[in-house]
Amino acid sequence: MIKKKDSQIENTTNQDNNSSNFVFGKKNYIIMGIGLVVLAIGYILLSGGGSDDPNQFSDTLFNSRRMLWAPLFIVGGLVIEVYAIMKK
Repeated sequence: MIKKKDSQIENTTNQDNNSSNFVFGKKNYIIMGIGLVVLAIGYILLSGGGSDDPNQFSDTLFNSRRMLWAPLFIVGGLVIEVYAIMKK
């Protein structure tokens, strides 16, 4: 009986060692990486548009790149991240 218990213990430890300790699978991490790239693109699109002279107003602050495209990329990146976390 002792040998049987020892072999059962060895089998369970071998199964534990073979299984990965990662919370998510490989596809989840790939999707998360894509989401981070999309978020980075959104924040890069959002940057800039300021004026060097504080007394002069710059209309480039309100162009379509900063008012439309950057928020869409940021929200899209967040949606991709939530999808990657929730995917089985």
